[in-house]
Amino acid sequence: MNPKQLQDMMQRAQEMQRQMQQKMQDLKVEASAGGGAVTVKMNGAKQVLGVTLSQDIVQSGDLEMLQDMIAAAVNEAGRQVDQAMQSQLGGMLGGMGLPPGMF
Repeated sequence: MNPKQLQDMMQRAQEMQRQMQQKMQDLKVEASAGGGAVTVKMNGAKQVLGVTLSQDIVQSGDLEMLQDMIAAAVNEAGRQVDQAMQSQLGGMLGGMGLPPGMF
């Protein structure tokens, strides 16, 4: 690989990084637990944007169950972000023209 090709590849990589950061900001996922009793909204940077609790789960008074449902919904939202970003990253790397075996 000559220096010009390497420089071009580095420029493409920097542009891809910028695009990925923008996609992370734009990505929004929603996950729920307990049949919708707890819903979590999260962005691509894994920042929790909101938590919604059903009136029934709040009135049940079962704090431990509520805590478990919140944790489950947050974890599921995180998995959804990971899957979405991995899918997008795979598509971007495929278009970069990297030599076989680099990634």
